Amino acid sequence: MSSSSSPASVQMDEVRQKARSVLSSSGSAQDVKADVQTMAAIALPVSEKYRHLPAETMLRENTENRTRQEVLESLGKLVKALSILEKYGCNLTSPTRPRYWRSVKHNNPVFRTTVDAIEGGRRVLFLYGYTNQQIDGLSFPEEVTEPNIETVAAVTLEVMTLRSEVDMLLKGTHPHPEPFSDIIPLIIQQTVSPKDPVVNAPADKEQGGKPQTSPPLAKPSPMPRTPPKPATATPSVGECSLCGTTSCLVCSSCNNQHFCDACDNLFHRHPSRADHRRDAIQKTKPETCGICGTSAVHSQCPSCVKRLCLNCDRLFHSHPDRKGHSRTIIGPAPSLSQTSWDCSHCTTVNEMRAVLCTTCERPRLATAAVPDTSIPTSPNSEWQCKSCTVLNQGSSILCEVCERPRLATRPPVPPVLSSLRSELDSGAKWTCQFCTFVNTQPSPTCEICSLSCKDSAGVSLPQSLLQVSSSSTPEPPQPGGRPKPKPRVGMDLKRQQTMKDDGLKLVQQIREAEKRGVSPEEVYAALCMCGGSNPCDWLTSELPHLLDEICAMAASVQLNYRAGNVGMEPVVERDSAGPERDAGSGSMKPSRAEAKLAWLAAGGDTDRAVRQLLRDRRVKMKELHSLGFLDVTRCEEALRQSGGEVKGALSLLQRPLIEPFHQRIWLDQPEPPIDPKHPDKLRMCRRLLALYDLPSWGRCELVLSLLQEPDVTCSLEDVVHAVKQSHDRDFIRRLLINECPCCLCMFPRSKMQSLTSCQCSVCHECFGQHFTIAVRDKHIRDM
Repeated sequence: MSSSSSPASVQMDEVRQKARSVLSSSGSAQDVKADVQTMAAIALPVSEKYRHLPAETMLRENTENRTRQEVLESLGKLVKALSILEKYGCNLTSPTRPRYWRSVKHNNPVFRTTVDAIEGGRRVLFLYGYTNQQIDGLSFPEEVTEPNIETVAAVTLEVMTLRSEVDMLLKGTHPHPEPFSDIIPLIIQQTVSPKDPVVNAPADKEQGGKPQTSPPLAKPSPMPRTPPKPATATPSVGECSLCGTTSCLVCSSCNNQHFCDACDNLFHRHPSRADHRRDAIQKTKPETCGICGTSAVHSQCPSCVKRLCLNCDRLFHSHPDRKGHSRTIIGPAPSLSQTSWDCSHCTTVNEMRAVLCTTCERPRLATAAVPDTSIPTSPNSEWQCKSCTVLNQGSSILCEVCERPRLATRPPVPPVLSSLRSELDSGAKWTCQFCTFVNTQPSPTCEICSLSCKDSAGVSLPQSLLQVSSSSTPEPPQPGGRPKPKPRVGMDLKRQQTMKDDGLKLVQQIREAEKRGVSPEEVYAALCMCGGSNPCDWLTSELPHLLDEICAMAASVQLNYRAGNVGMEPVVERDSAGPERDAGSGSMKPSRAEAKLAWLAAGGDTDRAVRQLLRDRRVKMKELHSLGFLDVTRCEEALRQSGGEVKGALSLLQRPLIEPFHQRIWLDQPEPPIDPKHPDKLRMCRRLLALYDLPSWGRCELVLSLLQEPDVTCSLEDVVHAVKQSHDRDFIRRLLINECPCCLCMFPRSKMQSLTSCQCSVCHECFGQHFTIAVRDKHIRDM
């Protein structure tokens, strides 16, 4: 029978199809956890089990050419990265996808330290559909509006299966590690082969019911002085005698001491204990579900007389006739063999000492999130912080006020005073006047801010607390005694209430302004000027007049300073150097754009805005002067026309300089020749660089200097051709001045030709005459 039609392959296809259907509809990893464990335990080759995911390639790339310790660390990183990739896949298959599901940013710290830290992580994202490579990350193509749910679900299931298998390989609990022996031999050999000669398997795993015998030992053990005690039954799981962790082996020669794998390797490395026989400890098998038979029992229903797992219990009791059944939650049996725990949210397998999940950072004892089937929550909906009750945007992960995570639980309630405990038992709800949190339990202090519940009005306190507080109020001081200071509780409450009202009003105004395209900075600056009116309306109607007033004040301050009437200008003058004083002799005409930027930088203060405007204009003028534009009037006008932008002003100032070029390129007249005696030497060099492919600016200057020498009678093209060949002036002269032996005229080397019969070079005219005479008068044998 072929492997494609083997029972394992058929089972794999059935479980894969079922899990893919469930994951495509729900998008929850918890719903397919049992199916993933089943697929991971099926004995199939890696290439046949993983059809979409390049599992073998990823394992080889992350483990080859490394030591055992490096392989263990690399596989641990691979498990974390696969957990994050699993989260990405579940988000894509979820009916309520996150707001920014279309892209994955490279600067995301979680992505950078997990997925991008392994080989092959981005290939999995390509399989999900993130095929568009961008500068800052990966994204779906623009024409793709929805992800391919079937493909994403299939890839996600393989990611979950590979994570489960790698995790079992690291813990040594994989039921079939043989397919990985060629891929990661260090791990497989270390976990399987060293124990084969000396470890006895439990009775239920022996073939044919016959115990396995070890080969003859070369040296007997002289260590124990008492005869070893025969094991009457398979030992149970206990603690390691050396390190205290969960044990997996027991040595009868060492007085039935328990050892873990690491301690067993160290302890029995001694020559006197190397031949000890150790027995594997049989782990108690947990009770499985009565329907699926794979998952552990989660609850017991006395009405149905069934013990079901979490998924089967939810499906079985969704029937209308069984909805009202009362079930008893059955926790896992306490066992010392637990070395890890599964997160109920993201199914990540964590170490026993970990308090928070390494992937989603949820607490260990947090319950699984129950999906709300009534109304799907929009990804943009607001959520209320459980710590400070502030409403945050749906896309935010941390609270904007207390910066606690979105799914964090409430902080612990401070202890209640014993003297007030009897009075607080019968209290009602009350609202804290400091943080506005509604306390459901009677307490003298707020559960969130831990401040006292006493206030001046007493409207927020339950009656029991009011009675206690009134009974504990001190009596007025006696005449002649020292007066006590008045309490400031009422003043503090009033101040805090005012701050709260002002803050809520400001937030409301900013939200309204953002809808109208106004920035929060403009709203804040407008509140300083508009009084009690709407800041958006004030910005539309009054801001242009205020900006004109700021421009006029800045120009007036500049004129007064030049006239000798010192006003605000000395404040600005201290920020710049002495030469700037002469640069301001022109008429300053700032634009509204500059005035608005200065006004926003000053926070709405008009005087500060004028100073800021003068300071900014002075810095821009200094930059233009450094670029060679010294005409103050033209610089001021260019800055005004460009709205204070230096680049725009530079473009306006450079336009008159290139106007002759603009006029000349549209003329039909021929190009004027290059005159080496032209006074503008830089212009001639630029023309040489543009017309002739000279290698450098120095070669252009060399061409001009050679053309100006009296003994050089060659044309410009001949000089350029010679200069291209060398930068040596003497060598160039030898190339330009050569005498023809026939006509005795001077020619450049480029216009002379060597004869075939000798090494002499003649000009082109003499060369033609030579061949004419040779062909006409000489015999063919003499040619």
